[in-house]
Amino acid sequence: MVSTNRSGIEDYALIGDLHTAAMVSRTGSIDWLCLPRFDSPACFAALVGDRSAGQWTLAPTAGGIVTHREYVDDTLVLRSRWEVEGGAVDVLDLMPPRGDDADVVRIVRGVRGRVDMRSELVPRFDYGSVVPWVVRRGGEVRAVAGPDTLLLRSDVPVQVDDAVIAADFAVAEGDEVAFVLTHRPAHNPTSTGREAARALEETTTFWTEWIGRCRYEGRWQHEVRRSLMTLKALTYAPTGGIVAAATTSLPEQLGGVRNWDYRYCWLRDATFTLQALLGTGYVAEAKAWREWLVRAVAGDPAKLQIMYAVDGRRRLPELELDWLSGYADSRPVRQGNAAAGQLQLDVWGEVLDGLHLARESGLQADDAAWDLQLALLDWLEGHWDEPDNGLWEVRGPRRHFVHSKVLAWAGLDRALRGVENHGLDGPVDRWRELRDRIHADVCDKGFDAERGTFTQFYGSRGLDASLLLLPRVGFLPWDDDRVRGTVDAVQRELSHDGFLRRYDPEADGGADGLPGGEGVFLACSFWLVDALAGIGRTNEAEQLFERLLGLRNDVGLLSEEYDPANHYHLGNIPQSFSHVGLVNSARQLSGASTRTSSSREHQGLHGD
Repeated sequence: MVSTNRSGIEDYALIGDLHTAAMVSRTGSIDWLCLPRFDSPACFAALVGDRSAGQWTLAPTAGGIVTHREYVDDTLVLRSRWEVEGGAVDVLDLMPPRGDDADVVRIVRGVRGRVDMRSELVPRFDYGSVVPWVVRRGGEVRAVAGPDTLLLRSDVPVQVDDAVIAADFAVAEGDEVAFVLTHRPAHNPTSTGREAARALEETTTFWTEWIGRCRYEGRWQHEVRRSLMTLKALTYAPTGGIVAAATTSLPEQLGGVRNWDYRYCWLRDATFTLQALLGTGYVAEAKAWREWLVRAVAGDPAKLQIMYAVDGRRRLPELELDWLSGYADSRPVRQGNAAAGQLQLDVWGEVLDGLHLARESGLQADDAAWDLQLALLDWLEGHWDEPDNGLWEVRGPRRHFVHSKVLAWAGLDRALRGVENHGLDGPVDRWRELRDRIHADVCDKGFDAERGTFTQFYGSRGLDASLLLLPRVGFLPWDDDRVRGTVDAVQRELSHDGFLRRYDPEADGGADGLPGGEGVFLACSFWLVDALAGIGRTNEAEQLFERLLGLRNDVGLLSEEYDPANHYHLGNIPQSFSHVGLVNSARQLSGASTRTSSSREHQGLHGD
């Protein structure tokens, strides 16, 4: 068996059913799948371990890697073509829209000649720590342990040996062999199961109809549509929650410790995702997210978290899964995320901005949502001037991060616009005075006049790519000299081979509190595209955008980070932040805005 860790992060493709997702490698193996939902324990965890942690390989017996693969038309059906001695074969991988069960369907089609094939299913539960009891029941093979049952139905005979389910078979031109793997609760293992052909038809129809509602008409049609489908695949249909990524613990530095669990709903990431979806016509997703948000954050606004589980659960304790070796020996492998307990002031502003954006896009105002916003604003009024952990979730000391203060300003600005433009009720005089006071505070304490740039936090010598977002939220206009100076400084000091790091982890005495380094952050590089376009350097912006498009893998996916020196992806994949950046940059370069601008009345403050 080929070790999973010999596959690059960029070698994986995604299939999913809007409840969970699987990662399929170029060697024909599904190395990551959590069931029944994104944040459940994995039944295939070879991605962060080895074969013994769970894996399903379906490939020619001769081995090798896929010759060519692609998603079929505008769907999430993955087609992998193998060219081997004696013939060619296609494998279709898909997860149909969820019914009562979760299904993974793999269909082998003979294209030319005759090809010997092998399917080898290694089911493991709880991230590889539990070996199930595997038995035959009629025409099915069942793997059972604890709360989970996996049922495999296939068109060819299988053998069971030491909890491994294998099948050897051959396909000639025109032959078709299907496998359907179904997950059900162990206490209710009966499965009617979907036929492979029907599952393929349902999956194709769903994705074709969904992307058919896309209203984007600018350049880079294919790239934008594919990224939108990726973002949709990261939504949890039952609640409307949007996860940051499908995986956990893929490293920001090979062999390093910056390995985080991203299978949760970050309010900030989801708000950025809304910008992309709303800007391309997907208002229903915004409505579902708003309903999820109101449920998830109900209660004391002081206890607003930066992230929640897909069902709104708050407790996300961070555990280290010490039996797993980690991707490329990058330890620890983590379940949960301790950053859920951090104070990140910008999240209050991001939520208020996201709900305002939904209103501006035609989503009818909702009393419960406005009541929530009033509670968030009350809390923000009393806490905006506190230090926090910032949007990058630094595990060092809290600071007065400039981006956090600016988003507090944005939250108040959006509330004012809700009253002025949408007839909502609120203490506008008090909000206006505080908004102006925050603006003056940031310009006074967060701007380095000597260098002509805003800084990462008050008194810092370091810079932060999030400073590029100041004009995007309307804090200052693009033609302000402070904005131009900040864009120049960030590009100069945080650039690596033309792409951007988030910040310098060594600046200000190593302010982020973590050892090791990381790659360039792809979302930040898209922000630079927007910033360059915003200050009129359009040709340079388009050149950088094309370079970023060139980093996508063969099926159009982007991870969180990239290593320019060694040309490989880093971090969890697919990363919603990266794909949001692609969509919004394409929209801006095509002439569409990526956020609403600040209120007309506030333009007078831009000269402060």
